[in-house]
Amino acid sequence: MALLLYTIGRFAFRRRATTALLWLCVLLGAGFAAASAPPLPSDTFTMPGTETQKAYDLLERRFPEFRADGAEARIVVRAESGAKISDPAQRAKVDRLFADLARSPQADTVVDPYESEALSEDGTTAYGSVAYTAGPTAISPETHTSLADAARDARRSGLVVEMGGDALPPQQSMGTGEVIGLAVSAVVLFLTFGSLVAAGMPLLTALIGVGVGICGIVALGSTLGLSSTASTLAMMLGLAVAIDYSLFIISRYRAEIAEGHDPEEAAGRAVGTAGSAVVFAGLTVVVALAGLAVVNVPMLTKMGLAGAGTVLVAVLIAITLVPALLGFAPVRVLHRRDRHHHDGRALSSRERRKARRWAERRQRPNLGTRWARLVLRRPAAVLLVGVLGLGAVAVPAADLRLGLPSEGTMAPETTQRKAYDLLSDSFGPGFNGPLTVAVAAQDVTSAAETVRAGLRGTPGVVTVGAPAANKAGDTAILNVVPAAGPSDPKTEELVRVLRDKARGIEARTGAEVLVAGQTAMFIDFSKTLDDALLPYLGLVVGLAFVLLTLVFRSLLVPLKAALGFLLSVAAALGAVVAVFQWGWLADVFGVDQPGPVMSTMPIFMIGVVFGLAMDYEVFLVTRMREAYAHGERTHDAVVTGFRHGGRVVTAAALIMTSVFAGFILQDNDFIQMIGFGLATAVLFDAFVVRMAIVPALFALLGDRAWWMPGWLDRVLPNVDVEGGQLAGRSPAPAPAPRPALARPAPQPTD
Repeated sequence: MALLLYTIGRFAFRRRATTALLWLCVLLGAGFAAASAPPLPSDTFTMPGTETQKAYDLLERRFPEFRADGAEARIVVRAESGAKISDPAQRAKVDRLFADLARSPQADTVVDPYESEALSEDGTTAYGSVAYTAGPTAISPETHTSLADAARDARRSGLVVEMGGDALPPQQSMGTGEVIGLAVSAVVLFLTFGSLVAAGMPLLTALIGVGVGICGIVALGSTLGLSSTASTLAMMLGLAVAIDYSLFIISRYRAEIAEGHDPEEAAGRAVGTAGSAVVFAGLTVVVALAGLAVVNVPMLTKMGLAGAGTVLVAVLIAITLVPALLGFAPVRVLHRRDRHHHDGRALSSRERRKARRWAERRQRPNLGTRWARLVLRRPAAVLLVGVLGLGAVAVPAADLRLGLPSEGTMAPETTQRKAYDLLSDSFGPGFNGPLTVAVAAQDVTSAAETVRAGLRGTPGVVTVGAPAANKAGDTAILNVVPAAGPSDPKTEELVRVLRDKARGIEARTGAEVLVAGQTAMFIDFSKTLDDALLPYLGLVVGLAFVLLTLVFRSLLVPLKAALGFLLSVAAALGAVVAVFQWGWLADVFGVDQPGPVMSTMPIFMIGVVFGLAMDYEVFLVTRMREAYAHGERTHDAVVTGFRHGGRVVTAAALIMTSVFAGFILQDNDFIQMIGFGLATAVLFDAFVVRMAIVPALFALLGDRAWWMPGWLDRVLPNVDVEGGQLAGRSPAPAPAPRPALARPAPQPTD
């Protein structure tokens, strides 16, 4: 592996113009394909094999109108204070409102509240709907404007008008999250490298990689069903890992230059060593994201594959484009105080004094060295504090409540939430979460009436609507309105009771009876996750364990890496519950409405965090393994690893945290939660697990940490991440000493 990547690095450095041009062509080609592609589709939530999905599939086949792909707007109107919505004056205003809606562009069908008798018992509130010919992502700005104008005019007439549905324009993000993350990353990179050129290279390569990845998603979005949420998550992951991967290779290049290698050789060695770590770290992320396919939720699978593709592009750019860019500026990426050793010019006496002081400063133990020695002196105490601290943060995770996104969880000031609340107040809490019962039978009219009679009178059921049969007469729909809201545990229990009754009716009549709806979907999704969680963790942890065993030639190192991951993800979930569910610091993080954590979020975060946690394990412990392979004891290898990699890992974690934290400003609840969860998980994993608990365990285990059975060591292939095959190649030339200046020692922090 190291020798192959070494060859790639040298080739890219030597053929830098060709390599850069090829990546530019890839970017332009992907951009052209994206510009020619149709808009990304909306998020679709399906769960193959569940009762809810079976019901929806049945209705789509038997009811052609059920397959309508057009968007819909739900209009809720309330009369002026003290008036009834059925009063002639109020009705005239409502009629005018729906007439305006019927004339709006792309309008297809308008359901008038008076014709459908959708009036509340107290006579103050009514609701209707407008169906459009275009889907949610294809609604034109003119249609959105017409919808808003009609509601505004009705409000001016004295009506209370609120709207919901997917025809409304999406909430606009602040749009500054990515910019803030990149700005913080730029500052951290400059402080780390002391060079504007070196700081700019990771940002440039990250933008190119994310550009290729996002354009690819947009180009394939309509074909593969990749939504805008998938592209946003891919952008988040792509920015974070691409910057970090470039950071590690550039840092290793500077270290190789400091050891006396010429630029081309240094680039090859950087890609052969740090690049090997990048490849294996990237593979763990790809495995974790692609492994989401075992959950059997297509939306999660698509998100995972989109993110995995972007990470793969980031890896390819790191081992090809980064050395090519180093070829364009082999000296300017060095710290400004080190460039005089390579630019061939004579130094003034003042410059020599500064260089001497700089050399003396670099010979002192750096912060990474001092921290490693502190941990090695008190390993048990550090281990105890780290584990107990993360355990305390993880406590709120015991109260984790999952839910599906709805207009009831949106910010109280939005019109969607106001419409939701108006319907709950006027028609009952369960009105916003009706249950759909599908009945299929040869004599569907008789079977549907039997089902209706069997379900009526069930405790917790307000009404069971009259069955509506299809034209073929083999399928019918019944709407059941529960007494409690869709997120209420009582509704969840009601779904189970109704399904039990449905099984009994099936046994007596031979009809197929399926119970669906929002609460039913949540129950089925929870069961899907419960059934898939252990296989998913087994697959991801197992494959990553194999990869890390190949990298570190050890069984205990991968084991403690996996245990550390469990601590990190538990603490991150605890923080998510505290902020998004309990509402702690909600104003600080811009949480509009505390409530249940989105059901898809925990398992997706587990996959992403596992991959990212292995990143830092690979980057930091590879340096330790390299030192151990060259004869150092484990304690000394830990110090060496922190001396060379501590500052870089710290910078990488800060960069990744800033990128993820920038997405907390998004209005998409799922993206906001994921951004916060990943940012906290990276902080916990990098600074507590990898930089405190891991060295403490190394100190306690000693050389036993690298133990592997002899037979397994002989069976496993040697992937040579440490670059042992490069040791005898192109030895570093002895630099010509300057008569009045001792050569500074290699910069240990790079």
